[in-house]
Amino acid sequence: MESASVPRRQVPPRDPPGRAPRSEPASEGPVGWKPADPGPLGLGAFALTTFVLSMFNANLVSHAGEPVVLGLALAYGGIAQLLAGMWEFRTGNTFGAVAFSSFGAFWISFWVLVTFFADKIPAEHLGASLGLYLIAWGIFTTYMFVASLRTTAAVAAVFLLLAATFFLLGIGNANESEGLVELGGWFGIATAAAAWYASFAAVVNSTFGRTVMPVKPLNAPRATEPAGD
Repeated sequence: MESASVPRRQVPPRDPPGRAPRSEPASEGPVGWKPADPGPLGLGAFALTTFVLSMFNANLVSHAGEPVVLGLALAYGGIAQLLAGMWEFRTGNTFGAVAFSSFGAFWISFWVLVTFFADKIPAEHLGASLGLYLIAWGIFTTYMFVASLRTTAAVAAVFLLLAATFFLLGIGNANESEGLVELGGWFGIATAAAAWYASFAAVVNSTFGRTVMPVKPLNAPRATEPAGD
């Protein structure tokens, strides 16, 4: 009688001495998954909060209703925009991450300032203090405008108008000029309109899967110059 052959146990190959053990490739989540674009959320949060505050600065509604801005500043312009900035880090968008995180923090700081600290500043120093606060944000917005020149025309328009808004409001408060503050309010309304357009365009173009509302990209690659002979 022939004896049955016993199959040999398969032994995995050993790694050579001195080499790190083999590791299985890390799972990167569901195939084809990518995060949604957080930009429209950040732009929308910024636009709505800026619009409401600017309506008061432009004297289009009674200043008695200004506290309504505080809830927006904390929840939508602040927290929602800050979250959008954090998600921009996940997408690898440095510009969006810095912009949305910073302006989310701006609105939160505005809420904290008005709610807890503004009444602690002596009246004779309040205008100059607010002016410094707003002009500093204008400086930040100006260098972000320079960076925005490699994004889209829609986004660059937002930062250009916003820089003008901050400087007008800052100088107006520092000099107690109601005219400049009111002008800053009008620029703020224009800024909100531009931000709303950029947000709306991103949402519509994404859901329709094609360009419905143009934003004019500014980061087109430069033409290669011919090599010299």
